[in-house]
Amino acid sequence: MTTSTAAWDAYAQQRPGRRLVNAAGKKTWFNWTQHPDHGPGVEVLGVRPGHRVLDLGCGKGGNVAHLAALGARAVGVDVSPAQLSAARERWPDAGLALYRRDALDFLTVDTGEDFDAVYSVFGALWFTDPVQLLPAIRVRLRQGGVLAFSQRPPVPGCYGCQASYITRSEDEDPLVVRRWDYELDVWRDLLTDAGFWDVRAQIIPAPPGPRKIGTVLVRAVA
Repeated sequence: MTTSTAAWDAYAQQRPGRRLVNAAGKKTWFNWTQHPDHGPGVEVLGVRPGHRVLDLGCGKGGNVAHLAALGARAVGVDVSPAQLSAARERWPDAGLALYRRDALDFLTVDTGEDFDAVYSVFGALWFTDPVQLLPAIRVRLRQGGVLAFSQRPPVPGCYGCQASYITRSEDEDPLVVRRWDYELDVWRDLLTDAGFWDVRAQIIPAPPGPRKIGTVLVRAVA
């Protein structure tokens, strides 16, 4: 098993930067799915100006920059220096608070602040043991605050902690990180056990076209 920093730096080098504008011509936007301009948007979080919002696994910062543009106090956490460097370069004037930190460590050690919303888009909620992470998020969410996260659906029969491979060059072995895949009912139970209520879990179908894999989207209230 590799260190997550090395893996996510390698991943950052493979992924293209966010487009300058989306299909509607907007410079910032929120996307939960792996399909461009598809699915619900920021309304899932119910964020208003002045709300404090935390992105766990913010990557290159596109979603958290959109929240800042809406007037939120936007905080992003990621373990990858390469990802955070790209975020700072793309959004230098957005007023983002960006931290290089493991999500669980940030919640349990580094911050004493509470948040109105916490979210993860193919981020730390997928790559951290939820038995540890969900209670830590619950502690830092204000009463009535929202947790939402998205990731790919699990492969049927492959549940719990799985190996996820991040490719490098043809001459190098892939890097390996752990991810946690569950069916929707299990996510509901995990969130309820961690003190959340009004848990809603769905699979957003892929848009018409050759790609058929949808997106798990889970939302819960503290």
